Amino acid sequence: MRVGLHALGIGDGARPEVIRAVATAAEAQGFARLWCGEHVVLVDAPASRYPYSADGRIAVPADADWLDPLLALGFAAAVTSRIELATGVLLLPEHHPVVVAKQAATLDVLSAGRFSLGVGAGWSAEEFAALGVPFAGRGRRTDEYLAAMRTLWSEDPASFAGEFTRFEAIRVNPKPLRGGRLPVLAGGNSDTALRRAATLADGWYGFNVALAEVPGRVAVLADECARIGRALDELTVAVALTDGAPEHLPELAAAGVTELVVVAAPPSAPDKAAAWVAELARTWVRTPR
Repeated sequence: MRVGLHALGIGDGARPEVIRAVATAAEAQGFARLWCGEHVVLVDAPASRYPYSADGRIAVPADADWLDPLLALGFAAAVTSRIELATGVLLLPEHHPVVVAKQAATLDVLSAGRFSLGVGAGWSAEEFAALGVPFAGRGRRTDEYLAAMRTLWSEDPASFAGEFTRFEAIRVNPKPLRGGRLPVLAGGNSDTALRRAATLADGWYGFNVALAEVPGRVAVLADECARIGRALDELTVAVALTDGAPEHLPELAAAGVTELVVVAAPPSAPDKAAAWVAELARTWVRTPR
C-alpha cells in the first residue's frame, strides 16, 4: 500500500525551511505523496460545526499560519523530483473554476505531472461569507466547477454553460500533462462526497476516518461505482485515520484502501525534520505488510 504524508502548510509546516526539509526527506524515505490542505479564512469562535472531529471543532488555532496549498505545493515541487503532490483538500466552491483550472494545470506542468487536485465542498459558513460565496448550494457548485474545469483541461477553445459559471470559446493554457486530464480526488466522508468521488472524480480522500468505519465507507463508494458501471479499482482510495496502527495496513488494503495518509505536525527545527520523517517511515512505510 502507498503511504502519503499530510504535514505541510500549517504552523511550523508553513515555514519554507521546514517545507524543504520535510519534502526532501519524505521523498528520500519512500513516501508516495505530499498532501496539503486549505482554509482561506478561520474565525475565533465559529458557529459552523467541523465535521472531522468528535467535538465539532477544528484543532488548528484561528491565528495559525496556513499557506495557500497550491503555492505551498509549488514550493515543494521545486525542491523534489519524484514524490507526488496533492491538495487535501482545496475548497473548490470558494474559488473561480477558470482560475483554479489554470493554477492546477500550471502546478502539474511545473511538477512534471506529479500533481493531483483534491477538492471538497467546505463546511465553514463563516469562511464562505467572508469570501462572498453563498454557503447554500456549495455541493452543486463543486460538481459544476469540476465539470467546467474538465472542459477547460480537455478542450481548446472551451465553452461551458451552467448554473454558476459560463464561458464561451476561451483558451486556458497550459493543459495538464496527462492527456488533458488532471487527476481529481473528492474529499469528505459523507455519502454525497462518496457519490461525487464515484461519478466525477478519479478517487476519494477520506479525512479523519475511524478505522472501524473505513470498510463501510469504501462499501458505499463501491456501490456508487457499481451504480454507474464503474469499477472501484479505477479509483484511488486514500484515507487518513483517527486511530489505527501499522498492523492494520493489511486490513485497510483488504477493504479497498490504496493509500494510507499519515497526518502529523513537523518539528519546528528544520534540522530535526529528516530524523522525524525517517521515524515516520520506519513506522508506516517500511512496516511489514
